Amino acid sequence: MPRLMGVDIPNDKRIETSLQYLYGIGEYRAKMICKETGIAPQTRARDLKEDEIARIANFIEKNYNDEVVKDGRSGPVEGGLRRRIQQNILRLKKIGCYRGTRHIKGLPVRGQRTRTNARTRKGRKKTVANKPSVKSM
Repeated sequence: MPRLMGVDIPNDKRIETSLQYLYGIGEYRAKMICKETGIAPQTRARDLKEDEIARIANFIEKNYNDEVVKDGRSGPVEGGLRRRIQQNILRLKKIGCYRGTRHIKGLPVRGQRTRTNARTRKGRKKTVANKPSVKSM
């Protein structure tokens, strides 16, 4: 398995698809990386030579770091992008804004309803036991 930026990319998939396993690289960026490095997008990851892997790694390091990229899009991928997102969430929590408090409480941040659904953020349903009625006492 070729390893790029600390991530093992799958062997059996086309390099165009395999690059999308890196956090922050989608379909468009994967195609641009293949085009800029001169590697055919239909090449399987297992068929890449060492120099081609190095060329891809160097291109990503050089062009998609914490700075703004040439084409005007924001640039970080993998570790830098994860770090930036965590810092933004930490800033929201620190200033105590509404979104920050929702992050702290583990509730949906972007206005979704919580009466039903929201199970992704809230976790599994916790069943509350019935209180004994006054009549049974």
